[in-house]
Amino acid sequence: MAESNAVKLWDQTLHAAMKLPVVSVDRKEFLSKELSVLCSPDQVQIAIESKPSDVLTREQIEKIAKGVINYHLTVATATSALAGIPGGWWMAGTIPADLAQFYGHILALAQKLLYLYGFPDLQENGKLTDEAIQILTLAIGVMSGAKAAITGLNKVLNMLAEAVVKQLPKLGLTKYGIFVISKQVAKWLGVKLTTKGFSQGVGKLLPLVGAPISAALTYWTFRPMAYKFKRYLDGNYDALKS
Repeated sequence: MAESNAVKLWDQTLHAAMKLPVVSVDRKEFLSKELSVLCSPDQVQIAIESKPSDVLTREQIEKIAKGVINYHLTVATATSALAGIPGGWWMAGTIPADLAQFYGHILALAQKLLYLYGFPDLQENGKLTDEAIQILTLAIGVMSGAKAAITGLNKVLNMLAEAVVKQLPKLGLTKYGIFVISKQVAKWLGVKLTTKGFSQGVGKLLPLVGAPISAALTYWTFRPMAYKFKRYLDGNYDALKS
């Protein structure tokens, strides 16, 4: 696949996923909900203004992270099973819609895990910034096994650790080559999607067995991706905590 076509395919998938309501993760709302059962209101406010590691132990953060993963894994799998039923609500748009909902939950999960481990807000005025989209592309690349994505996200973490102002627009991602790396990762993901999209669609073309096959494919794709990203964040816990 040509480079431009691969990047275009990933961009189309990404933007289709971003139209889903699940992708809009409000950092303050998410942290308030997850931390309120463990922390006092004052501690929750500290976590929102700074980071959860200021009030939670590493073990608590990891436990919350597992709960978030299980939630999105369950919902994504159930939705995929419904999409796999012949004549179900996706009808003729089965394959692209299923990929969109899959990556919608991946995007939501990536944001939540980043927030739990200490990332600043990825939104401005309720919308993901261009910088955030680059970072989320790198996050999905890490989940999918792209080495360039690890290099790029490591650079972002180093920039955050050194920055006086913990705001993504202030970091100048393009200046440090993050934009170029994210495009490389987008191409890699686009090429990967051609095989992934086909394999996910096959099950839905088979009557009766479409739903369980679709659900199984989603489960066994989503879960390893989610835990691979969690392991990456665990490995960079100290850098994110600083």
